[in-house]
Amino acid sequence: MPLHSPRYQGIYLPWERRRGLSRRLGLTRLRPFLLLLGAALLVMLLTMRERQRTGERATRAALLVVRRGLDAYRADHEGRCPKQLEELESAGCEGAAPRCDYLTTLPKDAWGRPLRLVCPSRREGVPYDLSSDGPDGEPGGLDRIE
Repeated sequence: MPLHSPRYQGIYLPWERRRGLSRRLGLTRLRPFLLLLGAALLVMLLTMRERQRTGERATRAALLVVRRGLDAYRADHEGRCPKQLEELESAGCEGAAPRCDYLTTLPKDAWGRPLRLVCPSRREGVPYDLSSDGPDGEPGGLDRIE
């Protein structure tokens, strides 16, 4: 009778013999869940970033529409700016201007706030400043869109 019981001396693949830290801690079954959690976090991060960029693109498009209407208004009124952006809407036409359909409705930024017009501009060589307060809504904040 042998003193020791015979051990199985089969063939092992390289990854079967490893006795790393993850196997000692029992993380081998947890690894797929951690990978899934990491992938979900990555998708959430990319979705949030894309949502913010979509808002910026929509706001830039609204600024472009208002800028075209504002330039047409200034061309019809000897280079003067309107006192408020609401003067560009066709609802306020009283027949005083040669053309009064600059904008059908005044667009807002992607976050539902009105656009800001400063006329004359604070910058040299620019007739007016048209901007949005950005996602945080702070006037003149660091995330404003011009």
